[in-house]
Amino acid sequence: MNKYLLGTLTATSLIAGAAAYAEAEYTLVISSWVPPTHNINAQMMPQMIEMIEEATDGRVTAEVRMGLAPPPAQMDLVLDGAVDIAYIFHGYQPGRFVSYKLAELPGVETTAEAASVAYWNLFETYLADLNEHRGVKVIGLHTHGPGQVHTNTPVNTLADLAGLKLRMPGGVASEVGTALGTTGIQVPAPKVYETLASNTADGVMMTIDSRQGFRLTEVAPNYYEIPGGFFRGSFAYIMNEDTFGDLPEDLQTALMDDVFGEPISRMSGAVWDQGDAFSIQLTEETEGNTITLASDEDIATFASIVETVTASVLEEVAAQGVDAQAALAFFRAELGVE
Repeated sequence: MNKYLLGTLTATSLIAGAAAYAEAEYTLVISSWVPPTHNINAQMMPQMIEMIEEATDGRVTAEVRMGLAPPPAQMDLVLDGAVDIAYIFHGYQPGRFVSYKLAELPGVETTAEAASVAYWNLFETYLADLNEHRGVKVIGLHTHGPGQVHTNTPVNTLADLAGLKLRMPGGVASEVGTALGTTGIQVPAPKVYETLASNTADGVMMTIDSRQGFRLTEVAPNYYEIPGGFFRGSFAYIMNEDTFGDLPEDLQTALMDDVFGEPISRMSGAVWDQGDAFSIQLTEETEGNTITLASDEDIATFASIVETVTASVLEEVAAQGVDAQAALAFFRAELGVE
């Protein structure tokens, strides 16, 4: 799909729901910080709005506003009541969130849809009581697909990564990058293109779908993939507590039963899987782009790194008062992994 058409469809889809329910009693304002053509805006947000409208028989709708604040400030927008709902990436705020790292750990091959459902169940069973999102209502959680390495210089083995300057999103990705001998640069996703275009970094550790969503095929033509990815990023949908509390009880129930929680988490993961598949196809079709799959030797080397990073994350999460070993075992059992 060409970029112009995708952008047109994005803009249309974001306003279509509101137009269809012009007489809605309540309109929720959603903040988004990614480009208009990213799957979050092109697919996830429109589907979420549709789910909200269907669950409430059109009494509640929503509209998306972009570029209100940088990614790390999204939670503050919701806390301050500037917007009703926002979409946050936990790794952008080190220290504010910790337990999410359990869902980001690499070493498991699965879909984003399955991981997102398992993540929501993990949250409800083990993590909600930590109240890390205090002040806002968590209405959905999901992971993206496997995060891989995208560079402007050829990478054929893990050893080639040592010494490279890579943009890292924070969280588990940054810990993995350090273990691989890279130099990490923390730049919000919307700044990745210009960071690579200016040669400020040699590459990024980022999602597969970013090859389309953030135009990495233009500035990071070399794609290196390891089974299960180097990490899985953690996202949350959060809502202003007063906004939710002010809705009539029947609408609250409808949203909790049919939209918030597992439904929105599952939908978001499924959309990400579709975006990953599209970006792989786009990479294969884009002149000058290469795809390198990790060798058996590199896979074995990375397995030892996964063990080290996992031990570190378990210790960090346990310090928050969670049985981290049990929580991780629960999460992986949800994925069918021992």
